[in-house]
Amino acid sequence: MGSIKDNLLRVQARINDACATASRNPGSVKLLAVSKAKPSSMVREAIDAGQSDFGENYLQDALLKISVVPDATWHYIGAIQSNKTREIATHFDWVHTVASEKIARRLNAQRGESALPLNIMLQVNVNREPDKNGVNEDDLPALVESTLQFDHLRLRGLMAIPEKSDDVKRQRANFVKLAELLSSIQRQFCLPGFDELSMGMSADLEAAVSAGATWIRIGTAIFGERH
Repeated sequence: MGSIKDNLLRVQARINDACATASRNPGSVKLLAVSKAKPSSMVREAIDAGQSDFGENYLQDALLKISVVPDATWHYIGAIQSNKTREIATHFDWVHTVASEKIARRLNAQRGESALPLNIMLQVNVNREPDKNGVNEDDLPALVESTLQFDHLRLRGLMAIPEKSDDVKRQRANFVKLAELLSSIQRQFCLPGFDELSMGMSADLEAAVSAGATWIRIGTAIFGERH
């Protein structure tokens, strides 16, 4: 495992290569460095290497880092419990894992009048796995419609964590499904700025990029194994 700077360069090179293969502009795919369970010193090292966006799953751990490194752009990518929405709405710039009207309503109410609208993505359970969070595709339009009433939220796109698979065709099929859902919602609701796809990690980023991912979530390949 090299330095964080070297690791970031390697990951970015993979993204650039995947974009070239898919005939996409590398600037259309953004890297989200997943810093969960890592110290703020590593986040600062990544910032010094040019990384700006960081993803966190564990709220209390994240709040400590945000207080020390306020100049980063912070994304919440973990499951959202009702008793955590106030802190998430207050301290994060993006939330990738909204999966119910109840959570959207609480985030909206707790965002605050003076803050910019909170960028949110709706998490979809593309494989209908019972142990995973996310709205089923059949219920997605209703969730979009209900979320649009909230002035302090800005609906930006969709997020998914598909089933694990070593089959590249299967990986891509799951990501294409999410991309098609995004296009369907765009047609149905004519939403400006609803064009983000948060999908793909270290093992499947090439498939995700080929299907249209705009955010790739990478942790271990940047920061090393978690203990």
